[in-house]
Parts: sequence; C-alpha cells; structure tokens
Amino acid sequence: MQITFDYSNMMAEQVGTAHGITAAELVELQEVTRTIHAQIMARRERGELPFFDLPFDAAIVAEMQQLAAHVRSTFDTLVVLGIGGSALGTTAVYSALGAAQKGSSGATGSSRLIVLDNVDPDGFTARLAQCDPARTCFAVISKSGSTVETNCQFLVARKWVEDAVGSRFREHFIMVTDPETGLLRDLVRREGYRSCSIPPGVGGRFSVFTAVGLLPLACAGVDIAALLKGAADFAPRVCHDELESNPAYLNAALQFLAYNKGLTISVMMPYSDRLRDLGDWFRQLWAESLGKRFGTDGRELYVGPTPVNALGATDQHSQVQLYVEGPFDKVVTFIAVDDFAHEQVIPAYEAFPEASYLAGHTMGELLRTEQQATAAALTKHRRPNCTLHVDRVTPESVGALIYLFEVQTLFAGALFGVDPLDQPGVEEGKLLTYALMGRSGYEERRRDHEASLGRRHARVLKC
Repeated sequence: MQITFDYSNMMAEQVGTAHGITAAELVELQEVTRTIHAQIMARRERGELPFFDLPFDAAIVAEMQQLAAHVRSTFDTLVVLGIGGSALGTTAVYSALGAAQKGSSGATGSSRLIVLDNVDPDGFTARLAQCDPARTCFAVISKSGSTVETNCQFLVARKWVEDAVGSRFREHFIMVTDPETGLLRDLVRREGYRSCSIPPGVGGRFSVFTAVGLLPLACAGVDIAALLKGAADFAPRVCHDELESNPAYLNAALQFLAYNKGLTISVMMPYSDRLRDLGDWFRQLWAESLGKRFGTDGRELYVGPTPVNALGATDQHSQVQLYVEGPFDKVVTFIAVDDFAHEQVIPAYEAFPEASYLAGHTMGELLRTEQQATAAALTKHRRPNCTLHVDRVTPESVGALIYLFEVQTLFAGALFGVDPLDQPGVEEGKLLTYALMGRSGYEERRRDHEASLGRRHARVLKC
C-alpha cells in the first residue's frame, strides 16, 4: 500500500500569494502542531478518543466474522437500517471493495447488502420489494437507540417480516447500539434480539471500524481484517507531530490556512467510481465535525468549511467550469488511483479516424490524464488544489484513507478552535421532530413551535 500526498498546487509559488499557502505560514504552524498533537495524545491516553485505537482491536474482527458467517448461512440479504454515520461509512467501503460480491449469496459466499438510509416511503418500499422477507436480515443501527428515522424503518420492517414468518421475526434483526443504555438496548433486554455494541465515546461518523461498519461489510464479503490492518499500518504516519511529514495534519493545516484566505468551500473529487461514496462519508465527517457556532472557549465563531462532492471525470462536465472561472472560494482535493483492478485497452476503429489518437491507450490512462489536466487547469487559473495518490483500491488502502481523514478532521477541529466530536446544530431539528410527531415529554416544544408559526407572516406561492 502506498499513499502519496502532492500539495504542490496549494502553495503560493504555484497559485499566487492571494490564495496560495506560503512556506512561512506552514513553519509558523509547526509549534502549534506540536502543542495540539500533545493534547490529542494526552486525550487518547485518557481514553477520550477511542476511535484512534479501533484498528488495533483483533477481537472485533473475530466477533464480526463469526456473526457474519451466521448471517450468510441463514439469509440471502442483509439490510442496514440507519442514517448518517450509521450508513455512510458502510456504503463508502462497500462501494470501494464489495463490487465483486454484489448480488451473490449463500453459505460460502456473501450476503447481498442493501443500505437504507432514508425514510422516503417510495424508496423504502421499492427496496423491500427486491427482498424475500423470509431470507432477509436487518442490522438496526443507532447508538442512542432513539434515532427517529431508524426507529421508523425498524417498525415498518419488523411488521413486514412478522407478516411473513410469524413469531420468528426476532431472528431477522440485529441491534447495533450502545452497550448499556438507550431505547434499542432496552428493547434487546426485553425482547431478546441479537445485538452488537458500539464502543462508548465513538460517534457515528467515526464508527466505520466498529460493528456499525464491520458487521455489514463482513456479511458482504469484504476483508475486514485487511481493512483494519491498512488503518493500523498507516497509523504511525499520522500520529506524530512533524507537520510537513504527517499527511493528516498537513492537509488539515492547508485547508485551515486556505479557509482563512477566503477558500471556504472544500471539494473532494476522487477520480474513481469505487471511491465516489468515500466523498459522501467525508462530507458528513467534515461538515458535522467542523461546522460550529461556538468555539471550545465559548466564543461565537460561526466557522466551518463547506464540503462538496465531485467525481472525476464526470464532473469535469458539470462543476469544473465553476471551479476554474467562478469565485475564488474553493480548494479541491483530488484522489487519484495509480493502478486500476480492471483495465480496458482502447481499440482502433478505421471508420472513425478522428479518434485514432486514443487507440492503444487504456481507460485508466485516460482517467489519470484527465485528473492531471484538471489539476493543471485549476493551477493555471490560480485555484489551489492537492492530490492524494493511491496505488490501488484495496482493503488496506481504503482503511488507511479512512483513518487519515478521521485524524485530519480531529486536528482541523483544534485549528479551528471547535469540538469536532459534537453536533449541537443537529439536535434542535431532532428534538422538534420528536415534538411534532407526538413523542411524550416534548409537548412544550411543540407548543412553542406552533406559537412561532402563529406569529409568522406566511409567504406561500401555490403554483
């Protein structure tokens, strides 16, 4: 496994001093880096940052593989019921590594994996229609056990299964939740559902290396041992205090400095279909961790880079025009794959001489060239960009990328002066949803909301 971070096009000598980063600015951050690193490692020693140590837990691999073997031998399909961090990491890794297993099933094969991460009734109904309830298992994932969307999904799925198999419906559900507390844990105790625990202190967006991600991925045939090994092997490269040789700290610092130069939009653009959903996972990681009103010192900051997803080469034809000639408010991070698992040689066609220059090249070569060309075009127009080069998309390299981005996000939180592990802005909407759906204990919040509607001057256009 080899990952290379090329940040040449972030620097002022390439894109100018208005938005580019100077060597002096990085030097100035070195002492800050050492201070932050010491604080992070102290918190890790105190057990406050358990996600750091997840890749080194051999017991979780054996546990998940054993449970996955049972699922694969009993069911054709595993459906994940979850939202946000309970779904995005699994989807990202499965898209990268599980393509060969899609659609296969059987005791020695792998279960088909479906991730349902919304409560759109049309979409939910359509996906259930693809499944046989007698041969479908559900992983119900919510650390708190009170996630309204997940509980809604579970209630509908439970009735669907019970209608088909009767009293044996509990055998079709695995609860993945807090080991001690919460509504799902209470349900496990009362009803005897099979369950897995999410370690205390691990938030949803940092949970892909727990049962949240490892169970469904193991069921789908992904090599979870290699996934964790890739993260563990990469850990020493991102767990030291030398800024310019630590890719996680360095990219966080570059993004932070760029943000302070007005580049408040952070574009993640993998040139790989298999890594496309990694951008979705990173979008939540970056947005929910760094978008904060208050700093850790209590001051109002209203900070946070806005993450945007793009896919190369697809979005060269939909977004790059804006990136090259639009406002100077974006920094682009490319992910480039050096060696694709499958290659297509472009054949010659005598009746189409205008395309003869492509003959003998490969599709992978074309995609790599397009990434280089896009980076060059951005640089020419003084738009900062950087590239993470991955030698191949493997369990090890995907595990390393996830670990890199998690550490990068934690370090970025310290630079921005915010807590990257909380999400207070999400809670208000959750609580109001409880109130409007009639959950006991939220009556006053509902009354306050209805009163505010009464004071509002409505402007509604019926078309």
